[in-house]
Amino acid sequence: MTTVDVVFRYSAPPTEAVSLALANTREVYGIRRLSFDREAHTVTVEYDATRLNASVVAQLVRRAGLQVVEELRVALPPAPVEPTPAA
Repeated sequence: MTTVDVVFRYSAPPTEAVSLALANTREVYGIRRLSFDREAHTVTVEYDATRLNASVVAQLVRRAGLQVVEELRVALPPAPVEPTPAA
C-alpha cells in the first residue's frame, strides 16, 4: 500500500449534507482519511495510490457536493542525503 495525501481548497464551507456525503466517501475502498482545515478552507484526503489516483479522489469529493476551487500541491519532505564514504 502506498498512501498519498491530496489537498483541495474549497470555496464555501460544507453543509451538513455535504459533510455526511464526504464521510460516506470513506466507504470507497482506498480512501483512508479526510481532514478539514476550516481556517485555510482545505480538505486533505489520504488515499491508497495502488487503488486510486488524485483525479478519482477529486471526482469523489466533487460528487459529494464540496465546491472545489483547486488542488494544492503537497510539499514532500526532502530526500535523505547519503553520506559520502571517507577516502
